[in-house]
Amino acid sequence: MEYLNRIDEYEEEMIQMLQELVAIKSVEDKPLPNAPFGKGVAEAFAYMLKKAEEDGFETENIDHYGGHIEFGGYLTDEAGDIIATSDEIMGIIGHLDVVPEGTDWMFDPYSGQVVDGKIYGRGTFDDKGPIVAAYYAMKALKESGIIPAKKVRLILGLDEETNWKGMDYYLSKVKPPTFGFTPDAEYPAIHGEKGILVFDLAKKLGKTINKGLELRSLKGGNAANMVADNARAVLRADKMEVYEKVKELAAQYRNENCSAEGQRAYGARLNCKGIGKSLEVTVQGISSHGARPEEGLNAITVLMDFLSRLDIINDDVNEFVEFYNNHIGFELDGASMGCGLSDEPSGKLVFNVGKIDLDHEAVRLTINIRYPVTFKEEAVYESMMPVINKYNMGVIKGKGQDPIYIPADDPMIQTLMAVYKEHTGDFESKPIVIGGGTYARAAKNIIAFGSVFPGEPSLAHQKNEYIEIEKLVLNAKIFADAIFRLTKEI
Repeated sequence: MEYLNRIDEYEEEMIQMLQELVAIKSVEDKPLPNAPFGKGVAEAFAYMLKKAEEDGFETENIDHYGGHIEFGGYLTDEAGDIIATSDEIMGIIGHLDVVPEGTDWMFDPYSGQVVDGKIYGRGTFDDKGPIVAAYYAMKALKESGIIPAKKVRLILGLDEETNWKGMDYYLSKVKPPTFGFTPDAEYPAIHGEKGILVFDLAKKLGKTINKGLELRSLKGGNAANMVADNARAVLRADKMEVYEKVKELAAQYRNENCSAEGQRAYGARLNCKGIGKSLEVTVQGISSHGARPEEGLNAITVLMDFLSRLDIINDDVNEFVEFYNNHIGFELDGASMGCGLSDEPSGKLVFNVGKIDLDHEAVRLTINIRYPVTFKEEAVYESMMPVINKYNMGVIKGKGQDPIYIPADDPMIQTLMAVYKEHTGDFESKPIVIGGGTYARAAKNIIAFGSVFPGEPSLAHQKNEYIEIEKLVLNAKIFADAIFRLTKEI
């Protein structure tokens, strides 16, 4: 079809557009006039709208909280003349905000550098690359003279990685899409997403009275929905020989837990160094998406495991370290917290520690849970309360999202599965349920479709995030065919 050939011709344009988008650091920041999610997010949003207007699309900016790019939705007679406008909207919902870049990249995370057929940078896969692919899918259809019978609307979210306030505001001001997909997950089609909970566990800490090794502070992690790739503790003692003992224990810990494949902290880097009269202990872990913690290595967990080897004098601190290692530790399904829930459609609960902040007064631990589709949020909290109460901790509830589930034989899912199979030759994969939380939850009849192919690593929220140019183009072709068929078949 002509529109598929056009996508091949757009390859260099697509690369340039993605590089320009990646160069904008669109991590949510303090609100500014006409920029409720910060300067960088506003710049990325403005870039997309300007580009679309130059290419002849209709655009809408809803008070800088979100917007869309649109074409089609015209009904024509046999002569090709427009006789009516459709009320139906096929939505493609993506987001322009990104998580913080983290550390230890091979290349500048905002360079969009091309190496060996890959474009590197924060957001190349989550979710700027898929947005570029969807945009050029729409452009190819439009410039091929195809007029979809339903409106095709690329909806631009601006705070998907945090609180979704922008999407909520946007949908309160416009008619929501009738159906559609979000290219912000995996292939083939996703017919369910686990429920999501974000909350803090907080505990007050009593004063340190005796002399000895004191934990002055502990910080780690970048966001609730990321596996923490960094953690830092500051220790204080009145004798240098205490620090020497800590360094000896660190060397022993590295040898026993970090140095060989198969060891529980393999891949972590644990280091000690003096800072003034204190000793700093740092851990570098491996970042990954909070929905897939098994792909990373949590630096907070490694540091807490190491701290259990030390003779810290504060009883409340020791109790918290004991709680963490006995009831969280390296476990990823919440079983020791009492919330190891599971069901047939979606499997086990996923438990991720995203952040920690400890000082001399209190400790606050940020948790991100993905729970099975047949359970409710109340059941998850209730199952944890015996452990939480035992350690006299408080729960500060944050964002919660109910699970979603659509039968695999739904017509839209079947259409998307057919498109995927024809473009990939993969006739074995089936519709799946994921732990990730996407904009499929933002409106009814939206499912996640792409952009990670089966067997490929998911690079969202990880260092050295990239998208292969070949896959960027393939995504655009898949999305173009999906738009073409969904605006006819649904």
